[in-house]
Amino acid sequence: MKTGPKIGFVGMTHLGLNSVVAAAERGFQMVCYDPDAKLTQQLNAGQAPVQEPQLLELMAKNKSRLEFISDAAELQNCDIVYVAPDVATDDEGNSDTSALEKLLAAAFDHTRAETAIIVLSQVQPGFCRAHQRAGRTLIYQVETLIFGQAITRALNPERYIIGLADAARPLPVPYEKFLQGHGAPPLFPMRYESAELAKIAINCCLVSAVSTANTLAEICEKIGANWHDIIPTLKADRRIGPYSYLAPGLGISGGNLERDLRAIVTMADRHGTDAGIVRAWMSNSGYRKNWPLRMLGEHVFPQCKNPVIGILGLTYKENTHSVKNSPAIALIRQLALYEIKAFDPAATPQAAWHANLAAQPSAEAAADGVDVLMLMTAWPEFRALDPAKLAKRMRGATVIDPYGLLDAQKMRTAGLRYITLGLQPVFAEAC
Repeated sequence: MKTGPKIGFVGMTHLGLNSVVAAAERGFQMVCYDPDAKLTQQLNAGQAPVQEPQLLELMAKNKSRLEFISDAAELQNCDIVYVAPDVATDDEGNSDTSALEKLLAAAFDHTRAETAIIVLSQVQPGFCRAHQRAGRTLIYQVETLIFGQAITRALNPERYIIGLADAARPLPVPYEKFLQGHGAPPLFPMRYESAELAKIAINCCLVSAVSTANTLAEICEKIGANWHDIIPTLKADRRIGPYSYLAPGLGISGGNLERDLRAIVTMADRHGTDAGIVRAWMSNSGYRKNWPLRMLGEHVFPQCKNPVIGILGLTYKENTHSVKNSPAIALIRQLALYEIKAFDPAATPQAAWHANLAAQPSAEAAADGVDVLMLMTAWPEFRALDPAKLAKRMRGATVIDPYGLLDAQKMRTAGLRYITLGLQPVFAEAC
């Protein structure tokens, strides 16, 4: 066990929970506070309310380093305290920081004067400056969480972007020791407002790449080009890079990117600057989400008036339980007139989404008797589906797979009509 600063974390939602487990794996003793006593009991029993690869395994492995508490007074012994609840957003990407503000106040109220408080939750520019307390150290650290990769990224951060009231002042020693305990990633100290905007800037660049890929992939579908042939050429370009977000998808989902686009539009309107390009990204994302419905309208509904529809995947992306702004849920709500069979490894279909939605125990069961099967989340296990077996289970022969999880040639060999993003569809005429 490391002999070093004692670290407190406030807020055991997705961001906070994965952060404390990763820090415990790095050898730190963690005090993990949440006002929800039922939640802390659940966590002390080794149960997690969120899904992430490695999360449960590392919780069990580091049980002796993880103390989940619901009494804020126990934060008194901590040398630094992170405040890290998820910040809720509405369907338009507007943030609600009320829960964060309550937990931040609790962190200030129950820690020593010399204890540094670090906000890890994503906030809008101006938040930290407005929430400073006289005589206390408040720091903003940009979080790098990606759903489905939260533990990996917390264990191996690319860099630390750190917002300070005065960027010229040195970091508190316990805080610096904690950061150094995660390897030697570069540190980028700057004033609060720069760090707060840096996170939004990163996400805007990601949205730009996603929107470009989706726009060009759709052109490929119309002219006979294959977007998947083009992706490697772009990743080989040093100006774009091997880790670029170039895989086509169904727009922006999950809430975090939408929040940042809304923030830029709001700030631009307030200060009289132009955010037309950001509004275009938002419009583009909405258009992309309707791609599955357009494919049904073009290739299924004209030949099959009352199709039974199978849907694989409900979460907004793989390796998470979150359905925030999920394209699958949006599609289900638009199909009120049709019978739907659905399966997801981590999310349970809800009756509130659709009056005739039947949950299935497996991906294969969701294909039984359906006229069209739609892969709406890129879960890795869906890649193992056997096209020949799918063809035998299905009543119809159309598979809509936005993410290209299945092999197009094998699908055609099995007699299935295969429709995917970035590739001109090949299909027969009958339903």
